[in-house]
Amino acid sequence: MKIIATIARIILGCMFIIFGLNIFLQFLHMPPPPSGPAGDFASALFVSHYIYVVGALQVVGGLLFLAGRFVPLGLTLLGPVIVNILLFHILLNPAGLPMAIVVSVLALIVLWQYRPAFAGLVKSTA
Repeated sequence: MKIIATIARIILGCMFIIFGLNIFLQFLHMPPPPSGPAGDFASALFVSHYIYVVGALQVVGGLLFLAGRFVPLGLTLLGPVIVNILLFHILLNPAGLPMAIVVSVLALIVLWQYRPAFAGLVKSTA
């Protein structure tokens, strides 16, 4: 299981670094935003420059994943990003849902490997 978690961590790290840097450098072709609420949501992210915060979180979290140090911090930074990616594709743009599910499963594999770091969050005090 440790090998699978390491592979998942490296894949996620590479993905988040590439797509996070793409927000700043735009080296990958981005299709036009879809129409409707998904396009409105994407436009709001760009107009407000909130997308740059998301991109920075992706790059930093991806670097932490690839470095193999402070992976729980990387999970903490990327967790909300992954949840938003998944919800965006479930609720607004189902076309990207398969990739969002793959990212979510990979993140859950990494989270399972590092679950002792988060044990205090679910520990009962009674």
